[in-house]
Amino acid sequence: MIFIYNCYGGTHSSSLAAAVHLGKLSSDRIPSRDEVLNVNYFNRLTYKDMGRIIFRGKDNDGNKVFTVGRGTSRVLIPCMKNLINLLCDECGLDEKLILSNMSPTVPFLMTMGGFFSRGLGVDSIGVPLLVAGARQSFKKVVAIVNNTKESALKMDGHVLVLANNL
Repeated sequence: MIFIYNCYGGTHSSSLAAAVHLGKLSSDRIPSRDEVLNVNYFNRLTYKDMGRIIFRGKDNDGNKVFTVGRGTSRVLIPCMKNLINLLCDECGLDEKLILSNMSPTVPFLMTMGGFFSRGLGVDSIGVPLLVAGARQSFKKVVAIVNNTKESALKMDGHVLVLANNL
């Protein structure tokens, strides 16, 4: 099984989701400022990294966890779904894949923090907003990760796309 968490930049909400999924962040409490800032790739990716599928690790069940920033593209996720289905149907690939959208967890604070930090390069304003937004949205991130894992157990077919509209 492959899990791919996706969001606009791939560096904030999907990084948090991957960390929760992999047990690198405890899901039973809000992380500290330092814990948020120490999440792999958190606030470290740039516009050039959009569309890059980044391996984050294997979970306790041996499933691979990735993230991707999709930018404003409305076609990236459907294209990935179609490609995986094609590879399964035509090439014998036998893998299940879940694409889980983390964008619904992003609060205004995180949006503004990302704009200041990643967009304008003003970390002194952006990073505190990002941390506050990450901490504010953390319970939603955990809920979506848990739902993603549960959905994996019930899925039919090779690809499942979760919009996660809250």
